Amino acid sequence: MQPLNATSLSSLPASVSIPTYHRDTVRTGIVHFGVGGFHRSHQAMYLDRLMRDGKALDWGICGVGVLPSDRRMKDAMAAQDCLYTLVVKHPDGSLEPQVIGSIVEYLFAPDDPESVIEKLADEQTWIVSLTVTEGGYNFHAVTGEFDARNPDVVHDTAPATIPKTVFGLVTEALVRRRARDLPPFTVMSCDNIQGNGDAARKSFVAFATLQDPELGAWVEQQVRFPNSMVDRITPVTTDEDKAEIGRRFGIDDQWPVVCEPFTQWVLEDDFSNGRPPWEDAGVQLVSDVEPYELMKLRLLNASHQALCYFGYLTGYRLVHEVCQDALFQHFLLAYMDEEATPTLQPLPGIDVAGYKQNLIARFSNPNVRDTVARLCAESSDRIPKWLLPVIRHNLVTGGEITRSAAVVASWARYAEGIDEQGRPIEVVDRLKDTLMANARRQRENPLAFIADRELFGDLIDDERFTAHYRASLASLHEHGARTTLEKLR
Repeated sequence: MQPLNATSLSSLPASVSIPTYHRDTVRTGIVHFGVGGFHRSHQAMYLDRLMRDGKALDWGICGVGVLPSDRRMKDAMAAQDCLYTLVVKHPDGSLEPQVIGSIVEYLFAPDDPESVIEKLADEQTWIVSLTVTEGGYNFHAVTGEFDARNPDVVHDTAPATIPKTVFGLVTEALVRRRARDLPPFTVMSCDNIQGNGDAARKSFVAFATLQDPELGAWVEQQVRFPNSMVDRITPVTTDEDKAEIGRRFGIDDQWPVVCEPFTQWVLEDDFSNGRPPWEDAGVQLVSDVEPYELMKLRLLNASHQALCYFGYLTGYRLVHEVCQDALFQHFLLAYMDEEATPTLQPLPGIDVAGYKQNLIARFSNPNVRDTVARLCAESSDRIPKWLLPVIRHNLVTGGEITRSAAVVASWARYAEGIDEQGRPIEVVDRLKDTLMANARRQRENPLAFIADRELFGDLIDDERFTAHYRASLASLHEHGARTTLEKLR
């Protein structure tokens, strides 16, 4: 096996696609925070695709690590000249390997924050992009507002301190650019959250305001924060993945990435200093991302919730096993067709029927090996955002809610913490104690779980919803998950 680096590229097997451009001619135009698996299977891949066509060579990526845990990525990037192997796992078991070269630098902020700030402040940096997860935007779990009491935020907003957060580093760079009469860069969130650009704007404006209200107003008025919708299933890289890549392709890669074939990026075309020609790489540039976000949330994300609790209770532990079951396929498509799709806005450029069929195919891919337990985790954050809006829309319009109500009931049954074989379920949720306590009272009081108005609002007051919900919950208790789904056909 050969260690992956710039020197070994030319001697890799012909089955491995390598960059066709000269990486030493690529200039950095994007600084990216959060170089994880998703960034490397998605944004960096799109740029590599452009570069192979001789485009976007001024838009190379400088990755930045902020957390102590990012040191491992720093070491891998340094050892491999920022190269890594991206392996697409096809449903038929075939693997499609390519070496991605669009990341050309990597900086580790804890070692040298000044270098990171100056890189951000450099006049050649036009975009600062983010995949820092939903928690990285520092919103309080209860209030939803920027958490000014976060100890790292308190540190970074104190006078004359060396910043340690993304907020502190980016804001200091904006201050320097302003002082040097350079335009601000665009801040582009690529996180898998609704309104990701709006979330980024809210966080950075709040942080800058804590430092100086006038600075906060300037950031709000002058910095662009485009929204985007991103999608590609990218599981955590395992030791087995690394071993298989070494065995089949002779590559010793310290941190490769594996992903599904499908990829999607819908991006608001709102940039202050230009952007790469992403549309040439398959990115959909639009003026309003929200309709596409709702499509993903209500079809893909809500369908994950529709399959996971019923699937777990039935005995499945891997997502592809659930979705290869004809009963589940019928249930998911019926939910999408009859309940979710009528709530969507027009979607220019999207074949919605094809999108739904493709979701079933994606979920059924046996090589991705996504777990049902992962989809069941943190349901109190997911169900209110993804599924309850579908229910509320259909209650107002007189639309169908039978399957949506059944999904909520399946969550309630799962939250009892015991499966249908009497084995314990490990419920993972920030509200675990409350959810499980309510769920364990529902055999005597069938509406105990949905009585939590913090999560469910006034749904408990709607007789049409509670009738469907009670019927499904009773069936789950009396007949089990599979029979309940059969009765919903």
